[in-house]
Amino acid sequence: MRRPVWQLSALVLVALALHTVRATEPETSPVSASQDEIKIRLDKIFAGDAPSGVDDLKAMQNHVKELTAKVLPCTVGVQIGQAWGSGVIVSKDGYVLTAAHVAGGPKRGAFFVLSDGRVVHGTTLGLNRGIDAGLMKITDKGEYPFMEMGVSKELKDGSWCLAVGHPGGYQKDRGLVVRLGRVLLTQTDAITTDCTLVGGDSGGPLFDMHGKVIGINSRIAGAITANLHVPIDAFHQGWDRMVKSDAWGHLPGQEPVLGVQGVKDVEFAKLSSVTKNSPADKGGLKEGDVVTRFGEKEITDFPSLKNAVLDHNPGDTVAVKVKRGEEQLDITIILGRRNDD
Repeated sequence: MRRPVWQLSALVLVALALHTVRATEPETSPVSASQDEIKIRLDKIFAGDAPSGVDDLKAMQNHVKELTAKVLPCTVGVQIGQAWGSGVIVSKDGYVLTAAHVAGGPKRGAFFVLSDGRVVHGTTLGLNRGIDAGLMKITDKGEYPFMEMGVSKELKDGSWCLAVGHPGGYQKDRGLVVRLGRVLLTQTDAITTDCTLVGGDSGGPLFDMHGKVIGINSRIAGAITANLHVPIDAFHQGWDRMVKSDAWGHLPGQEPVLGVQGVKDVEFAKLSSVTKNSPADKGGLKEGDVVTRFGEKEITDFPSLKNAVLDHNPGDTVAVKVKRGEEQLDITIILGRRNDD
């Protein structure tokens, strides 16, 4: 197995942690600590306590190396079409967590590159776009290395974490990249850490220091060292819908826009107005048209049209069937974005 690329060398890790060491604490003569004592001390440090000396820093370094060796086999490169991202296997039969924007949509073909270089086939399942959570599945039969899903609501600000991914996409000669960092803020819809993320890391796992998956790399913030991860609890809560390949929600400002209004109190999707220069206008929809099908969805009323639009993403090209007087028309629409002019 290729060795991971470390963002922080051993010396840099020591330098990073030394600034938190209690300078006023007197030095003591070296005492051999038991494994249980080391574990208890590390648990406190990784939860946010300050290291008390070089011995603690060495113990932290050794723990991170051991943890890295455990989590790398379950972290995968993901290719969907020409786009690259990352993911993490969370079950021996090959369920893979990723970001919704990496998966793109349900039932798409995917390739997964394992840590030993093997490529296996899979498919995208459901996604909660509102929080950027996506689920995929390896379809090649076999048992796969995996790590357990943790609980993100129990995270404490200041605790240490490990982010893993394929920045810039999978690179055979480089292998995985590992970042050590700390949790800056925990919220119900996002975890913010100082683990550096770049393009291609999206969908990769965020681990706690016990090796449990606590989040999924999601969005790069304004500062490269204040990045956002999907809390693992979002996957627990949406698991059944994702397994069924449901897709729902959008990130704020990322909602798809058609640009029409419907006639009220009618039992079909008749358009009362079409916004000038909107996707609907550019596609050829007109006031008075009755939309009967939008993409793969049959449209029975205006609310069903709104729901069908929300099942898509900005930029999607959608085939629309329209009744205009006695004519039946086929129209193609390219959906817009909420924040676009």
